[in-house]
Parts: sequence; C-alpha cells; structure tokens
Amino acid sequence: MSMLESPANISSLPGGTASALTRAGELFQIFRDGQARTRAELAELTGLARSTVAARLDALTALGLIGPAGEAVSSGGRPPSRVAFKPSARVVFAVDVGATHLLIGLTDLGGRLIGERRVPADVSDGPEVVLDLVLEHCRQLLTESGRTPEELAGVGIGVPGPVEHSSGKPSNPPIMPGWDRFDIPAYIQRVFRAEVLVDNDVNIMALGERAAHWEDAQDLLFIKVATGIGSGIISGGLLQRGADGTAGDLGHVRVPRGEGVTCRCGNEGCLEAIASGPAIARSLTEAGVPASGGEDVLALVRAGNVQAIQAIRQAGRDVGDVLATCVSMLNPAIIVVGGSLSVAGEHLLAGVREVVYGRSLPLATSRLRIVQSMAAREAGVLGASRMVTDHVLSAGRIDAALAAL
Repeated sequence: MSMLESPANISSLPGGTASALTRAGELFQIFRDGQARTRAELAELTGLARSTVAARLDALTALGLIGPAGEAVSSGGRPPSRVAFKPSARVVFAVDVGATHLLIGLTDLGGRLIGERRVPADVSDGPEVVLDLVLEHCRQLLTESGRTPEELAGVGIGVPGPVEHSSGKPSNPPIMPGWDRFDIPAYIQRVFRAEVLVDNDVNIMALGERAAHWEDAQDLLFIKVATGIGSGIISGGLLQRGADGTAGDLGHVRVPRGEGVTCRCGNEGCLEAIASGPAIARSLTEAGVPASGGEDVLALVRAGNVQAIQAIRQAGRDVGDVLATCVSMLNPAIIVVGGSLSVAGEHLLAGVREVVYGRSLPLATSRLRIVQSMAAREAGVLGASRMVTDHVLSAGRIDAALAAL
C-alpha cells in the first residue's frame, strides 16, 4: 500500500470518477501554506466550478490530508465551513548522518519536530553499523510518539558525502569507507515500507535553513564548517545537485594557504585540510595549544584563548577565499554559515565577510547578507523532512495515490 493510500474506493468518492480528480494534487498545493479556506474561496482562487472543488476536496479528505477547520464569518445565513491541511495525518523520519554523530528526528508533514535523538556514531564504521543504529532509534521514536509504521510517509537521510539522489546511493564519498554505492533505501525498507530519499548532508541543511527561516529566498548558499566543509546551493528557488551530486563540494577546492598540506581525500591544498575543525585543532596543537578536535577549539574560543580566536578567524578568511568566487558566479542574496564551528559566531563570520566583501564586485554584494545559521543543529533534520514532504505531497504523487484508491 502506498504511503498516502487509504481504504476508500475512488468510485465511492462524491464527485465520481478519476478524471474529475485528476488535478486534486494541484488544488492541495494551495493548502500547504497552512491557511484554512472555504469552498467558495477555493473556487475563486482556482476558477473551478464549486462542484469540481467539492469533488477534489472529498478526495483529499479521503486521503486524510485535509479536514474541517471551523467556520468562516457569515455574510448572512449559515456560516460556510473551512478546510485546512492536516500535517498530523502522517509522520516522517528525518536523519542527519554526520561524521561523528547521528541526529534523528520524527516530524509531521509540516516539518514540526515530534521527537528527536542525538547519538554519537562514527560514519567510518560502515553503513550496516550506522544504519542499524538509525533504525533502532527510529523504532523508539515511533513508539514514544504513539504513532504506527502505517502512518509513516517517508524517510529522509542526509550523509556527509556525494550522493546519486535518484538511487539514494553514496558516490565515492571520501570520508565514508564502505559506503560507496551502498543501497541505503533498500536497507531501510527492510524495516519500514516507505519511500526513502537520500542526499548530501549540506544539501538537506540548505533545504532546512530555507524552509525554517528564509522561505522567500530564491538564491541562497548554505556553508557547513565542521569536521568537513561543504555547501548547499539553492538557485532560482531550486536545490542544485549537479550532474553527479557533487555540486557545492567546497571543501576540496584548492586554496593558496593550503599549499603542501595533504587532505584526507588524497589531494593537496584543499580548503578542508586547513579550515575544518580537525585541521584547526591540529594547527593549534602544533603551535603549543593542545586541541584534539573542533569541540576543543570551540572551548578555547569560549575561554578567550587568543590563538584559537585568531585560528577561527583565519579559517573564516580561507572559507571566504572560496566563497568570493561563488558570489561572482552565483550572485546569492544570502550566505548562511552553519556546522559545528559556526558556533564560534562572529569570529568565523568576521573572517568570511572580510574576504568576500573585499574581493567580490560591489554589484554582487550590494544586497548580500552573510549570516550565522538560525536553524543550527536542527537544519539537517528539518531539511530531510522537507525533502520527503516536497516529494510525497507533490501534485503528481497525490494524484497517483488517488488513482490507486
């Protein structure tokens, strides 16, 4: 059974045939803004006859996606009833797989977090170990929320490496040994019969940040600075994945200050090799300030250690070196800096801004904002949820579910 199917039969729906409901999915898109509307308002918005609107609303009600939402103000006579989207109709698992952690969320169809778990995990342990841990916590979240597997609309997963989005298989991920071409959707679907969508972790962070805080932004760059460095590109309102899923892989762009420094990808001079959390920790340790990773660097910054503050600001400049080129090519309106090292706040941002505003053309930066992530650690799960809901609630998917009733 499809995730949006219900036991109803299409011939029993008021309004009759499949042809009368062909564009019910398009009508549903109006409801995704969360506003309740009357049938008369919908007829006016769409230009459809009220009888057609009524038939399509009945079909969407049969799927459980809309329901009564009180009455509108009467202009005389009986007040008209209103209907609205029911985000609670289904749930979504949203998973952010990091290099050293898992963040697993259960959301409704509107992206509201119902439950969440953050657990340590090493992505280098391999897909079976990591995904078994994901499945364990997904089961627990479902039980704790009182929801059932039948209510699951889909599973969204972000991983720290390039992904062939159409298949959900990682593609030569440099920091994920054993994951190359591993069939993540099939592994999850052994347990949960639902659609599973997989993407690069920074892509889903870009989706989550935009959905939560910049929904009107058509051109946005999300930069993750953590154990690795990457970016999610939203251009013209659409996420750009590139031909092979590697669009935005800024961490492996060569930068001047990285000359002679070997990156874990095997190349020399990569941005990630000098500006990531482990790279900064290593440089501080070599300078006599012991730090074992990004968390230690942040602790030193919070304690006011001047060398750590200078190192974070220099990392911002290094990131800015690459972003200045991105600004010239893509002309974003907003650059959002996220990832664990973004917690250093203005120290990191100051370095980024210094170089980007100094090296980019004034026209490209006249309206450009460079800001710290507001979704913070939730960006990944919010984006994974949004990736799933945009797919399963698309007009085509809803019409297909109705045709299958």
